[in-house]
Amino acid sequence: MTALTDIAIDVTTDAEVLARQAADWMAAALSRPAERLAVALSGGSTPRRLYQLLAEAPYREHIPWERVHWFWGDERFVPYDHPDSNFAMTRNALLAHVPVPDANIHAIPTGPGSPDECAAAYERELQAYYGGTTLRPERPLFDLTLLGLGPDGHTASLFPGTAVLAERTRWARAVVGAKPESRITLTYPALDDSAHVAFLVTGAEKRDALVRVLSGDMTLPASRIRPKGEVLFFVDSDAAA
Repeated sequence: MTALTDIAIDVTTDAEVLARQAADWMAAALSRPAERLAVALSGGSTPRRLYQLLAEAPYREHIPWERVHWFWGDERFVPYDHPDSNFAMTRNALLAHVPVPDANIHAIPTGPGSPDECAAAYERELQAYYGGTTLRPERPLFDLTLLGLGPDGHTASLFPGTAVLAERTRWARAVVGAKPESRITLTYPALDDSAHVAFLVTGAEKRDALVRVLSGDMTLPASRIRPKGEVLFFVDSDAAA
């Protein structure tokens, strides 16, 4: 693989402006005519402000909530009410404040069952939404995918040195041992099956990883993302300096 080529980089002054730029982009992308739309959300602290903005005017009025289905790129294997839950963060910042049907919210299961069993269950849910077990070139799984970037170059829960990086068949896998808590992550086949991907990158501690990703350093998991469509980086000035 070589460095990403079909990309755009939007450098903003700070995290607040970054969140508003990303909200503008998401609201515009989700307002297009379509029978239904699928979004893969990122967890962690960086996208929280973006989600809060989407729940407020004017963005709230521009998103067709009844047609948008919400998925997650990864999740910690903790209860949904746990403070580290990506689902809980998104629910509290966004989903609890907008008229989204319950059937459109596809949280990654975190029990009962093992991480492997829950990853398999989420893969089946993705396939049920998609309408098949084989991804087709003419139809992306996700219309929009949001991703973060860790200082170590990870994205979703694709961490350096983990076996999941080599997965080319499964859509979701458990990641055990990379962090204190087990995780469930979408794999490259699922994340790459996106019409639009946006990385949200804030903070000086992400600067080195960002440079390495943009230069095509394949030792970093985030560098290996190769979606069907465009890649957009929303970057604050600290990360871009």
